[in-house]
Amino acid sequence: MGQKAALLLVSRRRLVVAACALALACCRAEPTATVDPRHYDAFFLWPGMRPPDLPGGPNVVYLLAGEVRSSDASRMVPLRAVPHVPKAEVWLTVRAERLDWSEGVYRQLLVDLARWQTAGNHVAGLQIDFDAATKGLDGYAVFLGDLRRRLPPQYRLSVTGLLDWSAHGDPAALASLGGVVDEVVIQTYQGRRTIPGYQNYMAALAKLHVPHKIGLVENGEWQEPPVLAQDHQFRGYVVFMLNRPPT
Repeated sequence: MGQKAALLLVSRRRLVVAACALALACCRAEPTATVDPRHYDAFFLWPGMRPPDLPGGPNVVYLLAGEVRSSDASRMVPLRAVPHVPKAEVWLTVRAERLDWSEGVYRQLLVDLARWQTAGNHVAGLQIDFDAATKGLDGYAVFLGDLRRRLPPQYRLSVTGLLDWSAHGDPAALASLGGVVDEVVIQTYQGRRTIPGYQNYMAALAKLHVPHKIGLVENGEWQEPPVLAQDHQFRGYVVFMLNRPPT
């Protein structure tokens, strides 16, 4: 092979390599965005945490008020004083590790809701943060139905939910939730990180015939799946704040 032919062959090979590299770059997904709380208007706040500084403040806040711990079903452990959030819709959130509550817990909840409202807050309702197993949704629905009957009618009922509910939950159990709660906030994270493969669960949300929001974690990864645009029950996002760098 002559020198010119060899040079021509090398050049062609380089062109092929460059073309392949360009094609691969075009096929790669766009980089996933990081959840910046300043781009949202609804937040879940643990005690001591604050929402981001936004013009006009947040529109919705879920404030963790207390816990019913696994060691004691007779009381709700208070975690914060009565808040003063006059401009936002406020949800009083209770984190539950068990559901066999005493009557004292229910009485305390009703007292706290009234106190929060009297303090000038726009209290939307009560949210229960309980990690109900997907196979236990029917029992959870029974608990929530009893709670709903105890709540004054001006308060709505919200629950946090797992990604797995819509994908593998019993259709009858999911339907029973729809007759009890006003919204479900689907958590897309564990700890401080977004659950890998969250996109695969989004299409299954159509089985959840309840208004639902997507719970994101501050600084977590998120790229909105296109299927959400066709989800008529989708009501936006709630950012679970960390207020500290992720580990």
